[in-house]
Amino acid sequence: MIHVNGEVLLSAADTDLIGKELRENGLHINVKREFYGEASVSRKTLEEAMKICTIGNFVGEYTVGIGIEMGLIDPENIIKISDVPHAQYAKMRF
Repeated sequence: MIHVNGEVLLSAADTDLIGKELRENGLHINVKREFYGEASVSRKTLEEAMKICTIGNFVGEYTVGIGIEMGLIDPENIIKISDVPHAQYAKMRF
């Protein structure tokens, strides 16, 4: 997680996607270690991080699936690149 200007950014991807580049129909995502990290964490740790993040960038069936189960991600707002789900999350503050 990264803290920037009062926001908490969490970038999380399925471990098997780290280091891969996905391209399809003009869409492109590079699942870089530098951005997504290389630490493998437990489901509980990922859920706790998702609870406190204000901005999320999630890639992969497992990771995006947890976001859906937690109610953070609407399944209709997921894009797929090379059959890999990608979702972004932003917590609105009023």
